[in-house]
Amino acid sequence: MPVYTCTYVQGSLTPDVKDELAAGITTIHSDMNHVPPDYVNVVLAEMPPENVHVGGRPGTPLLINGWARRGHPQDGTTRLALALAEAASRTSGIPREHVMVVILDSPARSAVEAGRVLPDPGHEAEWLAEGRAGA
Repeated sequence: MPVYTCTYVQGSLTPDVKDELAAGITTIHSDMNHVPPDYVNVVLAEMPPENVHVGGRPGTPLLINGWARRGHPQDGTTRLALALAEAASRTSGIPREHVMVVILDSPARSAVEAGRVLPDPGHEAEWLAEGRAGA
């Protein structure tokens, strides 16, 4: 259901670190928002060094943009962003001062997954059961 895009400079993350980062994001989101891990999407986007700037100069940040369904309590979303930032820094070795996490939201009805409009938060069990019944 959620989509996380991690943007970073080419060569700053090894293949093993990329796998660990994606797994960590998946576990944290799944545990905190009570969705099956199979529904967490993580995209790793490497950029050439000349295409990443911080403060108008070349930089090496780790930028994590997430999308989630609107309706989760704000304090939970803040805890999620903090947990993701901490785990990303620890996993990647990129200092926390160079890690940014932004979680945007929109109504669940604005997204479709597996051919079905997503459920509002709190209605995942029914949505998943309907999906299994229709399979």
